[in-house]
Amino acid sequence: MDLIPVEFEAFDRRIADVTGDRNLERLHRGTRWAEGPVYVPAGRYLVWSDIPNDRMLRWDELTGAVGPFRQPAGYVNGNTLDREGRLISCEHGARRVTRTEHDGSVTVLADRWRGKRLNSPNDAVVRSDGSVWFTDPPYGILGDYEGHRAEPEIDGCHVYRIDPAGGEVSMVAGDFARPNGLAFSPDERLLYVADTERRHVRVFEVTRDGTLTGGKVFAEQQGDADGSYDGMRLDDTGRLWAAVGRSIHAYHPDGTLLGRLHLPESASNLVFGGLKRNRVFITATTSLYSMMLSLRGAAPVWAT
Repeated sequence: MDLIPVEFEAFDRRIADVTGDRNLERLHRGTRWAEGPVYVPAGRYLVWSDIPNDRMLRWDELTGAVGPFRQPAGYVNGNTLDREGRLISCEHGARRVTRTEHDGSVTVLADRWRGKRLNSPNDAVVRSDGSVWFTDPPYGILGDYEGHRAEPEIDGCHVYRIDPAGGEVSMVAGDFARPNGLAFSPDERLLYVADTERRHVRVFEVTRDGTLTGGKVFAEQQGDADGSYDGMRLDDTGRLWAAVGRSIHAYHPDGTLLGRLHLPESASNLVFGGLKRNRVFITATTSLYSMMLSLRGAAPVWAT
């Protein structure tokens, strides 16, 4: 395990309460493009994706051991857990969203919209009503590095919702260029969605019937700023933490950039885990990083 001195820039006094380790831990090195970290509390382990190598890896919190979780893995990108602790995965290869059951079998939740194949599902979140929300940019079909080269069947890249009752797939936002990471606010009243190509994050209000309203720009990268928005998570105070180039940006709920954690390489995603949800895990190109913080990640509504 490598220890890397923490470099954190604070721009606002409202981030002064956040303290933590003085070093960033590199827990594993050897991926081509690490993505999709998900912490599994029941087993105290973390699973993440290595997309180009078509595999998923597993890090054990008690032993620190890293080993294979699944290979081949369908060029999985984003992962999350549902209310029953089952793994929800976005597969670039088969262009689908799946659920891994407790017995290890895989259930397909979505692979088409209006009869047409999805592009390449990227990231997913689960709401307390059991609905699964996911983004569908074309990264997995643009070439053979993160999936299989193919022509898109859908005109555009959208955000979708899978109904928990009948499994119907509906488009909830259709005006994105490259929708990527997404995350609910702690009370699930807001949905944040990154648009990587347009280099901004938008925020929507979630209605009772599962539709979205609003969609204003919440945060954006301007000028020659390094990197664009990828995966995101929120802490229990409602601050948004986003992977942006070689850093993790922290935003106040009003959209103010509070600070940023600098990293040795480009970050793709993050997740809060550990016994208190105060350990942040970051996937960044070749490596999995971690550090303990004084804050806690937002708990799913069904776990509060």
